[in-house]
Amino acid sequence: MIGTAAFAVLAGAIQGFANPGQSPAEFSADSDATLKVASYAFSIWGPIYLGLLVYAVRQALPQTGESDTINRFGVPSALAFVGIGTWLFAAAFDWELATIVLIFGSLAVLLIPLLANAGSIRALPGKDRDRWMTVWPLSLLAGWLSIAAPVNLLTVATGNGDLPPILAPTVWAMLAIVVVVLVALFVTRQLRIIAFALPVAWGLLGVFVAEQERGNQMLSMFALAASVATVVSALILAFRLRPEGGRRVTRDQTQGEADTTSSNG
Repeated sequence: MIGTAAFAVLAGAIQGFANPGQSPAEFSADSDATLKVASYAFSIWGPIYLGLLVYAVRQALPQTGESDTINRFGVPSALAFVGIGTWLFAAAFDWELATIVLIFGSLAVLLIPLLANAGSIRALPGKDRDRWMTVWPLSLLAGWLSIAAPVNLLTVATGNGDLPPILAPTVWAMLAIVVVVLVALFVTRQLRIIAFALPVAWGLLGVFVAEQERGNQMLSMFALAASVATVVSALILAFRLRPEGGRRVTRDQTQGEADTTSSNG
């Protein structure tokens, strides 16, 4: 586990040092006429990488022990780490199809187990280490990949002239944003944590800045509205919904239970 996490974190440094081809930024900027993200937004990889290292190092410590959550995400997370690390080299050599397969594949191997284990994730206590050191790091990564993957796809399709002309490029970009937001809110509703939605909102804010600078006011304001809607809706879904296996006890319910106990006595 720690080996694949180290590969994911160090792949960027290795690729930059070896300089086998174009940088990830150059790959992304090559055909970003349909949907552009401001370069500063990619700084989110810093917190994501830190979370992945915490996740991996914790499992390497002898006192950590085993847990169902760790066991369920061991293989999927390792596959995702290899995928995101390999993506950097695919982008460097401009292997466009490979970048699409790798980024969507890395998203899928994380998203599927997250949703499949949503019930057990919701049941984790608020201070549980598996919640903060397993679910949160992997959800942050999956959330960022959920917006990076369609951007990658639109970039490649635009560069190759494969974007269907039935809709204008701006409309395709707006549709992609709608899908990303809907996925983020669905996952948040299932997991009852905001970790997945936060990178999505951050990325959409990056779209707002980039498209504002480029002069596409319609797409820029749409991305800003989507970012705000994602944050607000995610907070409501994560904190207003009842936790799994629990229920809110109102004052009337408490009084009713007390009256029942008194009458039975």
